[in-house]
Amino acid sequence: MTQAATPSRSWPRPAPAMLVLLVLWAAFGLAASIAFVAASVWQAAGIALLLLAAFDARRVMQRATPDVQRRVPDTWPIGVERPVTLKLVASNAQRVDIFDLHPGSWAMQGLPRRLQLQRGEATTLDYSLRANARGDFTFDGVQLRLYSPWRLWWQSRVAGDAQRVRVFPNFAPLARFAMFSAEQASRLVGAHVKRRRGEGTDFHQMREYRVGDSLRQVDWKATARARRLISREYQDEKNQQLVLLLDTGRRLLARDGELAHFDHVLDAALVVSYLALRQGDGVGLLASGGDTAWVPPQRGVGAIDNLLRATYALQPKPVATDFLQAATELSLRQRRRALVMLVTNLRDEDMDDLLAAVQMLRKRHLVCVASLREEALDATLAQDVHDLPTAIRAGATAEYLAKRNAAHDALRSHGVMVLDVACAQLAASLVEKYLAIKRDGLL
Repeated sequence: MTQAATPSRSWPRPAPAMLVLLVLWAAFGLAASIAFVAASVWQAAGIALLLLAAFDARRVMQRATPDVQRRVPDTWPIGVERPVTLKLVASNAQRVDIFDLHPGSWAMQGLPRRLQLQRGEATTLDYSLRANARGDFTFDGVQLRLYSPWRLWWQSRVAGDAQRVRVFPNFAPLARFAMFSAEQASRLVGAHVKRRRGEGTDFHQMREYRVGDSLRQVDWKATARARRLISREYQDEKNQQLVLLLDTGRRLLARDGELAHFDHVLDAALVVSYLALRQGDGVGLLASGGDTAWVPPQRGVGAIDNLLRATYALQPKPVATDFLQAATELSLRQRRRALVMLVTNLRDEDMDDLLAAVQMLRKRHLVCVASLREEALDATLAQDVHDLPTAIRAGATAEYLAKRNAAHDALRSHGVMVLDVACAQLAASLVEKYLAIKRDGLL
């Protein structure tokens, strides 16, 4: 999305060459003060320098601003480096320094750049950006530094149109998954796909008998007609429903690397949603705590676009999530039985509220709680203890993890499925659990 902008400019400023001339003129004045040269000569040099500087400043102010066009995607995946192309056309030959006014917090490589523009010729340059936050952002224009013909002055100008872009969760892996089957894509994210215990519940097709087929699969009527063994082939039941219940409260503000836990959660949610849609199931999403959103379960791979549009601007807030309220809202909105995957960062003080919420949801739904673990905790325990501060830190970390594990065990004792995972393993763990539930016919 672009927004027309009028080129803006600042007053000319002295370039290094101008500063050198001023220093030389000052030295010339020092020589005149000791009668080494005539004062009239020094004054004449000053007047000549002033006239030259004024003439050169006037020429840089009269120079036309080069036409600038930016080619940038309207949508970006968070954490992925993407190219940006700038195209410049000048009405006269000149040297310019270029810096794009991209969102300031994004990681950038390839700028600023100095180019020698030729009259009437288009010049292009590429640089790369990596977005580190989701939401709506604006490229305000392209900042140019124009030099006067004698290089005595430079002038800053902003040219080009402002452009708005949207940063989504990392959807880049989804394009790669489209080239593979659902099972192959599951393996790509690191999920361990287990062999089926049964034959599935939905009839898929008839085929010739294969060694290893059970006698229950043999269709005797079809066998009699074909005069050879024919087996029925079954598949996992389709048109089931998966609902992702995402915590947008303070627990998801923790960071691992450049991204907040909530960014990792959205990336993983997209992966398991895409694979569930590929399996023929419906996928919905409820975000609760900070920012809120509700996407009713929908089927078809195209539903992933609706999930992206509904979640790209969601942000966690420093508030306590009311899990019981979230469970109540989901129970009212989602009447049909579904697999509910609740993703949060469980602490022992959240236990009572979360357990009540899970028990409410389990009256109708199958519930799985995924609890994110900070990688810094594992790194702290892996460090060697060599002094008192590290010993205290290791002891406090071990105590915290013990309480966290106790909270998980309390949920498991009530028959709740619990995943205790770091951000890097979240997508694989969610996919693996979803497939295991499908294959075991638990939903």
